[in-house]
Amino acid sequence: MLTNQLIPLLFAVVCASAHQLQQPEQPVVQTTSGKIHGVVESSVKQFLGIPYARPPVDELRWEPPQPLSSEARKLNVSATQLPPSCPQNPIGLAIFNKDIPQYQIQGYDSSDATSEDCLTLNVWSPTTKSSRLYPVVVFIYGGHFTTGSNNVPYQIPAQWVERTQSHIVVSFNYRVNLFGFPNAPGLSQQNVGLLDQRAAVEWVFKNIAAFGGDPSRITLWGQSAGAASVDFYNFAYHNDSIVSALIMDSGSSYTPAIIEDPAHSNFTYMASQLGCGNITTPASKMLSCMRKLNVAMLEKFLLDHKSTTPSIAFLPVADEKVAFSNYTQRAIDGFQAELPAIIGGNAQDGVPFAPYNPSGVNTTVALYENLVNFFCPQTQTIKSRQLAGLPTYRYYYHGNFSNISPRGWEGAYHCAELPMIMGTHNNYRGAGSALEDATSIAMQDAYLAFAAHGTEGLVKENWQPYSELGEPTVRAFGDGIPAKNINLTHLEELCVGYRPVFSI
Repeated sequence: MLTNQLIPLLFAVVCASAHQLQQPEQPVVQTTSGKIHGVVESSVKQFLGIPYARPPVDELRWEPPQPLSSEARKLNVSATQLPPSCPQNPIGLAIFNKDIPQYQIQGYDSSDATSEDCLTLNVWSPTTKSSRLYPVVVFIYGGHFTTGSNNVPYQIPAQWVERTQSHIVVSFNYRVNLFGFPNAPGLSQQNVGLLDQRAAVEWVFKNIAAFGGDPSRITLWGQSAGAASVDFYNFAYHNDSIVSALIMDSGSSYTPAIIEDPAHSNFTYMASQLGCGNITTPASKMLSCMRKLNVAMLEKFLLDHKSTTPSIAFLPVADEKVAFSNYTQRAIDGFQAELPAIIGGNAQDGVPFAPYNPSGVNTTVALYENLVNFFCPQTQTIKSRQLAGLPTYRYYYHGNFSNISPRGWEGAYHCAELPMIMGTHNNYRGAGSALEDATSIAMQDAYLAFAAHGTEGLVKENWQPYSELGEPTVRAFGDGIPAKNINLTHLEELCVGYRPVFSI
């Protein structure tokens, strides 16, 4: 017979055992980066901070990404927390960043937000078992090639994967700013940030089957500078893309993003200010000195010189290897991958780049910024793809929802579509409306249909290939109803005479 003292103890043991039985088994996946130990949350397997290349530190600073050693496969990797961002120039505290800080890197206001050991990726996969491998979406973040991370709160796709239980999403860090695009004398490769992107995609291609993903169905999706990166990739690896489809949100190779600095003046000036020589110093000596400087010193220099005149910028350069000086000619010559693509933008893409104050924005300047930097480059990209006979689908996002755009005049600003697709739109500033939720689902389902079934998937979504004939073939999201077909003739007419400017 049990005593009164033993009954509570036995009850506690039973409860503890039951709790342990209810805990989901922690997922473990063998990859070329080692044995990856993830975590399950809300019916999603999460593998966070998986290294896909050697840390680009010391002598590897400003070098192309290097493969992990053969010994790495034997390691156990804890992948249960979002990794730090690559070193960068923090975004200034403008109205948008104060109102909507969820677009900034995690810990942006702390000293440990970044690390040079940053070449990592995250994988989100369903817990639902499937007899078929899942389609894969690989996301490249934007940030004008100067900022960005795979840990940005609004860009965490776990809720999208949780809802569908039918696809995998991967995001990765790549080097930005000075660390990704040094344009330094003496280097064999100047666009190492773009090479990071290729290395990450190759890692996904080699390893995603172990996570339940289909390496033959990888869609490369980017936003802003990430969208430009997708198109850069499209041209650089046209004979060996290893992806099946492309999605470009608010950007393309026609978006001005390439800097011209053949004299390496930005890097040389920075080196001279930090005690590493001058224009007459041998390149090898200058590089050796700059590689010895700590990251904090370099980041501080970038911050201190963010708004100087003339400005100091570290962006992609046209090396004619992975970034090119004339994408119009590349397209004419047929040097782009024969892949279907979704290309589109937001109705107020230009708003964050126009003068504004708490009461509103200069709408004329905002429209100009949208046309010159986003809408007309997208239009030109689509036309060049049509001439090449490549299936292309255009969208236009109109959503103006108060928990994403707390000031009504912000509208469908640059980046506003991301929380809708990622499924994070209700995470901050209250729950959204029924229209917002339905629009989010419509956008998610369209992207997933494309990733899973290509152009056939979009036919089922009632989304037709783009036509210049004024037909309603543009898919509009969030304009009164979740999705409908429209034409954009009134805006496209404003692009007549537009000529792309590839360099800044």
